[in-house]
Formats: sequence, C-alpha cells, structure tokens
Amino acid sequence: MSPKNTGNTAAVLEPLPAKSGKRFGLRLEYDSSRTRSPWWSPILSVILALLLCAVFIAANGMNPVTVYEKMFRGAFGTSYGFTETMVKAIPLLLCGLGIAVAYRISVWNIGAEGQLTVGAMAATAVTIYFPDLPSFWAITLMLIFGTAAGALWGLMTAIPRTHFGVNELITSLMLNYVALLALDYVVFGPWKDPAGFNFPGSPMFTAAQSLPVLGTTRLHIGLIFGLVAVFIYFLMVKFTRWGYELRLIGANPTAARYAGIHIKKHIIIVMLISGGLAGIAGMAEVSGVTHKLMQGISPGYGYTAIIVAWLAKLNPLGLIVTSVLFGGLIVGGYSVQTIGLPSSISEMLQGSILFFLIAGDMIHRFRIRRSA
Repeated sequence: MSPKNTGNTAAVLEPLPAKSGKRFGLRLEYDSSRTRSPWWSPILSVILALLLCAVFIAANGMNPVTVYEKMFRGAFGTSYGFTETMVKAIPLLLCGLGIAVAYRISVWNIGAEGQLTVGAMAATAVTIYFPDLPSFWAITLMLIFGTAAGALWGLMTAIPRTHFGVNELITSLMLNYVALLALDYVVFGPWKDPAGFNFPGSPMFTAAQSLPVLGTTRLHIGLIFGLVAVFIYFLMVKFTRWGYELRLIGANPTAARYAGIHIKKHIIIVMLISGGLAGIAGMAEVSGVTHKLMQGISPGYGYTAIIVAWLAKLNPLGLIVTSVLFGGLIVGGYSVQTIGLPSSISEMLQGSILFFLIAGDMIHRFRIRRSA
C-alpha cells in the first residue's frame, strides 16, 4: 500500500498495482490409484538392466557387446542351447504361474522354492517306496504326490495368514529353509544311495520313473504341463466367476468384501494352487532332468520365478515369454564362463531387472503437477 497526500493531515493508503502474469510452481504428488504401469515398463526395465550391467562388464575389462552376444548365442544360437533354455524355462514357468495366481489377490507367495523342493521329495518318495510300478502309474503317482506336497506347503502359509493375520512373506520365506533342511536330511540319511560313492542323493530313477524327452535332448514333457497350466489359468481368470472374483479382490478388497466374496477362502484356494504348481515343477525337475533327488535340486528357480511373474505383469502370454528369457539368462550365464566371466552375471542381470521394475512401478505412481 502507498500513502496519497489529499491536503489533509491524514494519508489514505491505496493498494499497489498488481503484477501482470501468473507464477506457477511444480509439486510432486503420489497417486495411489495408478496401480498399473505402462505396457512398455518391462521392456524399458530390461534395457536399463543391460546398460547398468554393461558398465560393470566394461569395468572388468571386457566388451559388453561381446559378452551379451556370447550369452545370446549360448542360449538361443544353437539347437542344444535352445533346448537347454527351454529346460530351464519349465520350472520358471510353473513357479511363476503359481506366484502370479497368488498375486492376483495381493498375496505374496515367495515360498515357491520350498514348494518346489517338497514336490521333488514327494515325487521321489514314489520311486523309493513303490519301485516296481509301470511307467504310467509311476509318473501319474509322482505327479499327484508332487502336486499335493506343494499344495500342502502352500496351505501352511495360507492358514496363518487367514486365521492369525501372520504376514505370508514371513511364513513362506521361512518354510523355504524348512524344506531345504528336510531335503538335506533325506539325501544324507534314509534315502541316500548306498551305491552313490557317499555322495548325498537318492538312487537313480529307472526309465519307467522318468518323464519322456524330445529325441536326444533333455527337453521333457514337463513343458506340456506348463503350457496346459497357463492355458487353464487364462480361461479361468478371463471367463469364469472365480476369475472375476480374483480380479475384484485384487482391485478393491473392501468392495469385494461388501459384495459378499469370502476373501479368506480365496486366499486358501490360491495358495493351494500356487504351491501345487511349484510342486509340479519339482516333480518335473527330478523326473525329467536330474533323475534323482539330490542336494541343491533347484538353483533358485523359486526366487527367480518372482521376477518372472512381476516382469510378465501376471499376463499368461507374458509368463511364457519371460520364463524363456530368464531360462536363456541362466544358460547364457554358463556360456560366458568360457571367456573368463563367472556365471553369476545372469544373477546380476536378474537383480538389475527386478530393481528397475520396482523402481519404475514406484515412479509411475508419482505425478508432477503445476500449481498457481
């Protein structure tokens, strides 16, 4: 305000002229409603992970392009490499599908590693206690036992969540270690092969106890198990009432509860399915690949499958693509050992992809707005 002399002793205050134009600031807002990231987010995450790992490869004195080319050729450049990639993709697909089913209703199952392990143990039990069964009945019983064991392991996570409010992240993770210790017990103890030169492991499976393979490769019919399971998952989620209820629970649990949907029942069902699929993966691994139960039956398929499901955004076709991609990363990691790099480069790539996926999903929920 400025004083104006009017001839009197007092002064009248008048407002100063307003400045022309407006000033706008920027503010960062968190929008919790933006739960779905763009379709290109997984692709960008893979590209950024490759660029980040390229820095470390270059720091190690090697050409990143040469290393990536070696990995690609090792995983997809030959018929042997491609079939080995598909062999690795089978447990990733089955475990990733199980994780995706659970995450549909925001249930975090990170216990696929343990569920795979107990599935492999249950399938091996059939070969030990029923050694003379014909091929059809042996494979069928191994599949049933493996599925049931994985489902039971998943149920052991679901019950504490639904009845006691225990976070499933804790129970599913801890049960992984229980399963691994149980595996050590049987392969070092009652199931140890007396003709195995003191190595921990069960007796070798017979031909009747082994899954059929494609020609002279190691690619077995466990791939059919995975593809059929993905197809059923697609039909159930898209065209059934159960699938609609899963989508509703995942989108808005409160609305689903008011609609009369029994959320606890659905949690138990999805954990049974999730664990059962991982159990099938364990059965396929011992019957189709190793042909015996041994220590370290899984190199971490259950943990890698978490990234597979996340990268696929729970999409059925995406699960197939990402499981093949990560199977290729594992096989490609083995191939770079011939040029002096450790196979753990594939694990570095997996971790980088997960990092950028999570970071991208978090950044996507923020908006930059202009404010006057």
